[in-house]
Amino acid sequence: MNAAGTALVVAAPVLLGALAQRATGLGLALVGAPFLVAILGPRDGVTFGNALQVLLCAVVLARTARGVDLRAAGMLLLGAVVAVPFGAVVVDVLPEGPLLVVVGLLAVAAVGLSLAPRLGGWMHGTPGALAAGAIAGFVNVTAGVGGPMISAYALVRQWSMAVLVPTAQVVLLGINLVALASKGLPRLDGAVWIAGVAALALGVALGDVVQRHLDPQTARRAVAVLALAGGLATVVRGVLTS
Repeated sequence: MNAAGTALVVAAPVLLGALAQRATGLGLALVGAPFLVAILGPRDGVTFGNALQVLLCAVVLARTARGVDLRAAGMLLLGAVVAVPFGAVVVDVLPEGPLLVVVGLLAVAAVGLSLAPRLGGWMHGTPGALAAGAIAGFVNVTAGVGGPMISAYALVRQWSMAVLVPTAQVVLLGINLVALASKGLPRLDGAVWIAGVAALALGVALGDVVQRHLDPQTARRAVAVLALAGGLATVVRGVLTS
């Protein structure tokens, strides 16, 4: 596939992911990552997703910053910053397929626990926030899907969308910046970058419209479904890669 064709194929999942992330707080890594990896390859797909996440998080945060839970974001980020370099080392050492399966199952388990209040109790307090952030950072750098762990933490804390959306952007922005510092930018054709950025802009604009029509219960369900889908997609990627 030539550069123009690749750019067109990349645009669709990026647009859908950006729309979902503006509306619910996460989505680009969950919706877009499996497709980006399939189109661009494991390393370039994940790092391109990291780069797009940095831009998307900054844009969404600029529009929603008033609702940030600064203490929770700080604890999650602290845990993530510690774990991301470790995850970058693991990526270079362990086989990709088995690693993705383990990471995906970890994400699915975290979301499942968050839906059962008694089982998700370990995520309360400072230790829980640090642990959740560490897992999110590790999962993001190894598979490009840190969102499920953040959504699990948000579900346990019963955050409203007004808190979840901006707080998730702060954490994801930090995680993806550290991931890029660890791995560097992918070497892709300029047309791919242009298509990705344009799709992000359109996705955010459409997400603004969707977000205004989401009631709290529907939004909570959407977050859980997106998080579970991201974890399961990572498991499938691992099985197919093995």
